[in-house]
Amino acid sequence: MTTVRVAVLGLGEAGRIYAADLAERGAEVTAADPAVVSAPAGVVLAPSVPEAVRGADIVLSLVGGSAAASVLDAAARAMDAAAVFADMNTVAPATKRELASRAAGHGIPFADVAILAPVPRARIDTPLGVSGTGASMLQSALQALRIPSTDLGPEAGSAAGLKLLRSVFMKGLAALIFESVTAARAVGAEEWVIDQIASELGPSGHELVTRLLEGTPVHAVRREAEMRDALAFLQSLGAAHPMTDGTIEWLHALAEAPEARGATSGE
Repeated sequence: MTTVRVAVLGLGEAGRIYAADLAERGAEVTAADPAVVSAPAGVVLAPSVPEAVRGADIVLSLVGGSAAASVLDAAARAMDAAAVFADMNTVAPATKRELASRAAGHGIPFADVAILAPVPRARIDTPLGVSGTGASMLQSALQALRIPSTDLGPEAGSAAGLKLLRSVFMKGLAALIFESVTAARAVGAEEWVIDQIASELGPSGHELVTRLLEGTPVHAVRREAEMRDALAFLQSLGAAHPMTDGTIEWLHALAEAPEARGATSGE
């Protein structure tokens, strides 16, 4: 079987996991991230984005929304014509469409990839939603690497939109859990309330509650930005958004807390 050559751009929490697990599954992995000095075992750390993507079959961008466009431009100029650029950052559907247009200007197929669960939980087996002109090409490579994915159509932004609708629920759920557990703590019923919530969430309920309680303050800055994109998407659909408004206000308060400043991003 032909070895799949993958470039991973961004070695934050999610990027490091993808790079490490891809290498373990037999992919030839090169990575680039100016903020890090070491790569996971089996991964070659390139000194720049262009050097990382040369010769790659697929390029995975996990750099965060603010850097997505500049990284795409740097990568596209050095990518092989037969390669596909996969943007895995959580941004608004309109932003994904803009990125797809930039990729088309370079003659590069573009895939809008939505990561549909927290990466640390299932790692490389986390389900992906894929859309865009490069969706079918990317899916072929993902299947070869045994990575679960669903083709959501040829239009970039489709996967991103569904991810944001999922975020409305997941981040809203986190807000409700925090509010309930904080109030319960005041009357000495914290564990009882956690058990009640977990029992409604199925066999993995306790794990989910713990993850939301511990992870949300750490990633509040990134999640606030994600929910502002979700709000813009809901507004574009003409959908009501009172719960999303409240979630954003709550996340903003968490993001302003000293311990949240400077927290690194990661799905």
